[in-house]
Amino acid sequence: MTVMEIDQIDTDRIEMADSGDERTLDMMFEWLEQMPVPEGIKVEIVEGHIFMSPQRDTHWDIILDIIEQLRTEYPRRRIKSDVRIDYPGHLNGFATDVTLIAKGAAMDSKGLWRCQDVEFVAEVISKGTAANDYGPKKLAYAAAEVPVYLIVDAYAGRCHVFTEPKDGDYLTELSASFGRELDLTDTVVGLTLKTDEFPRD
Repeated sequence: MTVMEIDQIDTDRIEMADSGDERTLDMMFEWLEQMPVPEGIKVEIVEGHIFMSPQRDTHWDIILDIIEQLRTEYPRRRIKSDVRIDYPGHLNGFATDVTLIAKGAAMDSKGLWRCQDVEFVAEVISKGTAANDYGPKKLAYAAAEVPVYLIVDAYAGRCHVFTEPKDGDYLTELSASFGRELDLTDTVVGLTLKTDEFPRD
């Protein structure tokens, strides 16, 4: 995992904005698009910091398992993975592992999905970015009032489900070991997620 401050980016390859200009997420993502980011690297911006994380086999297997379970109830168009969505807070442009978009949602004028239309997010933690998933990303999802936030920790073999966002945090947390079912039938997700096939790191 690599963390970059935007000031560390090679200015010879990227035409930088004037130093007096305020950074925006669009500007930062435009710079990133001009960088040689290797395939298989997840890139997102959390509180103005750029994080680059390699996707591991375990990571991808869990993501795909969640997507396949969601597909039993939802059309493909509503399920996203590693797609940029901007969230409340200072320069938060996340590429969540799994995102469920509300029925009838449409992209904004910039061609991005709106965080107000996100019903469910799932993050499979990496050692280097776990603090983001439990910290600033969790708070940003709550501030956006994402109804259900799932963290999958393959190192500990546990899942954490956060619901009832209010005043910038989640009121309810449910934790379960791999192998237990996550009953989300009383949430907007409306189904039970099985975790018995989630691999561990």
